[in-house]
Amino acid sequence: MRVAIPGGTGLIGRALSRALLARHHEPIALTRSPDRVPAATPFSGVRRWDPAAASAGPNPFEGVDAVVNLAGEPIAGGRWTAERKRRIHRSRSEGTRAIVDAIAALEAKPRILVAGSAVGYYGSRGDAQLRENEPGGEDFLAGVCRDLEREAGRAKELGLRVVALRTSPVLSAHGGVLEQMVRPFRLGLGGRIGSGRQWFPWIHVTDIADLLVFCLEKEAVDGPVNAVSPGIVTNAGLTGALAGAVGRKAPWVIPPLALRLLYGEMASVLVASIRAVPEKAMSSGFRFRYRSIDEALADCLHV
Repeated sequence: MRVAIPGGTGLIGRALSRALLARHHEPIALTRSPDRVPAATPFSGVRRWDPAAASAGPNPFEGVDAVVNLAGEPIAGGRWTAERKRRIHRSRSEGTRAIVDAIAALEAKPRILVAGSAVGYYGSRGDAQLRENEPGGEDFLAGVCRDLEREAGRAKELGLRVVALRTSPVLSAHGGVLEQMVRPFRLGLGGRIGSGRQWFPWIHVTDIADLLVFCLEKEAVDGPVNAVSPGIVTNAGLTGALAGAVGRKAPWVIPPLALRLLYGEMASVLVASIRAVPEKAMSSGFRFRYRSIDEALADCLHV
């Protein structure tokens, strides 16, 4: 299977490419600057793709069997100014629309589109168990995910099987969210957020790569799929696991108000409680390698 991956040079894309190569598929990274992709990266090929100039140049989806869209402006990392929110929304909604439009222009079309959505689709829902059939939330990120999935759904009219992979924070030894989370714990400054009762969804980078390959190969899988480990923990549970993994205490309590003052609206990501459940993945036969946060942290942090 030849798989085009917009956003394929990122953390998930590289892991996916290695998993695809191990299964004798051909991953093709799509990027605005193919000349900047190192030769040693795990791709069968690299093609130019700029959603803002999609009509210029050759169609990068020509001759592929599947598309996995992982592109998008980073969610975390600073305050959500009006301009930043516009970029986040546009990169996902309009970016997905450009992909579907490019596919529509092909005579021979891919068979499947996997769109990288997020568990933020549900919004913060306390202790409610969130399976794929639950309605979406009403906050900014929920709206971004809803619009992205609606744009991806247009590919069904073109005859494609469409999967919306609702990803959770990805734990990896090579950068990503874990690197940011563990830094204060190594300094002895770690602590829970507020009561610590809010649920923290997560997935190991190996499992999300394997789950993406599973969705590509399993014809019966379509629609939304929660990409989240079955071993979901509360913020207090995550705090204890991180502290234990680095051998430090975590006595502090971080007031949610302090995060809101520091990060503004973006703090909603840090204080949200999203108890997502990987019901569709598990009922379809997918098996997670990392089912507990302790196992995942031990692998990522080499402890």
